[in-house]
Amino acid sequence: MLEMSRPSSGPAKNGNSKNEDIYQEEGGQVLSSSSAMQPEIRVLATFRRDTEASKVYLAGREYFGEDGQTTELRIVSKIKHQLSADPTFRPEYPSPLGLTEFTRQATKITLGSSLKPLLESRVLEVQTPGFNAAVRLGAELLRDWVENSPWSGPVYLSVPCDGSLASIFQAAGVHDIRQYYYWDQKQCDVCLDKLVEDLERAPQRSVVVLSASGHYPTGADLSENQWDIITQIIERRRLFPFFLLPVQALCTGDLGQDSRAIQKCVELGMELICAQSLSHCFGQYGEGVGHLLFVLKDNSLLIAKKSLAKEIVKSLWAQPSVMGAHIVATILSNPAHFIEWQEEIKHIVERCMLIRHVLRERLRNLGCPGIWDHLTTQQGLFSCIGLSDSQVEFLANSKHVYLLPNGCLNVSALNGGNLEYVAESIHQATSL
Repeated sequence: MLEMSRPSSGPAKNGNSKNEDIYQEEGGQVLSSSSAMQPEIRVLATFRRDTEASKVYLAGREYFGEDGQTTELRIVSKIKHQLSADPTFRPEYPSPLGLTEFTRQATKITLGSSLKPLLESRVLEVQTPGFNAAVRLGAELLRDWVENSPWSGPVYLSVPCDGSLASIFQAAGVHDIRQYYYWDQKQCDVCLDKLVEDLERAPQRSVVVLSASGHYPTGADLSENQWDIITQIIERRRLFPFFLLPVQALCTGDLGQDSRAIQKCVELGMELICAQSLSHCFGQYGEGVGHLLFVLKDNSLLIAKKSLAKEIVKSLWAQPSVMGAHIVATILSNPAHFIEWQEEIKHIVERCMLIRHVLRERLRNLGCPGIWDHLTTQQGLFSCIGLSDSQVEFLANSKHVYLLPNGCLNVSALNGGNLEYVAESIHQATSL
């Protein structure tokens, strides 16, 4: 996760913070080591070395149930059993672009009623082995985005963001990576003014990586009105939106609502890329169910893009696995299964929101300094509660509670067995 001070629209500048994770090279590139860019790796390693029985790990990305374990949905378990018992079911290698029914259903739930590009054959759909693979394929395809000339950046990432993003773009040969302001640590919210300022200064044909919903790691998403402002800038400044949708449906409980920002851009006639994961909302972590959606400006480009995507896929992973995609496609295409799945997702979303409310009230009752309303205005699995580096270090070193920088955490990792202890630990940290 990138953790930096106020960025500019240009390349990242050398900072003087002892926790600075960005390394510079002349020419504007942002370079990094994998460990420096991903503090979650360091946090997990430290947690595993900790021998304290009461230790608590709140930096994971999966959905954790009340028992502290990842949860398989009942409907998913049912479909798995049905497929294993079906003598006619013979899993075979799909095409490099994936299982057709899966990509069709994934596109439909993302575009919602904004199906004009699909009807006009302007949509490239590719199943990928997970979310990061979708980002990588999108980055590879971007290098051929501009006609008659190779494209190599810049790419704008939010601050903070998933620490693996920069290295994924770099692996695809895109090294001009810059930042735009997103999270205001003092206000514990998105800072729209500074975000707008950075996008207004971005060169034309810059790629802006945007979280459609469930922003990692802050949990703070743009409102409908704020998206109106951002999409106007993207359209006027001729920027290219690259959407991230890692936890679709786990913010509002509604697949379409969680992808509303994408639909808004499609309705405005924009070309865009969306990298998404259906692993979280279907509990398919071991399967790595990812999807890349590329809305093109012209259907004459589709055949060439498909051909290019196949060649890239063959060099990266050949074919994606099919079982997880089969399960997702089966649920999405069957109305009865879909209703059952929706009920389970509704329970997950309600539990996460209840945890947010309980934690907020407990911190208030303990007399923790500050205002904690941001806990309940954020949504999804992740939340940035707004702690300093020293407070996060105190929690890890003295209380054996492990969070990401700025106090970012996975709210589903809180449960009846650890919430009280975590709240009291946060109270102690904020009272130092």
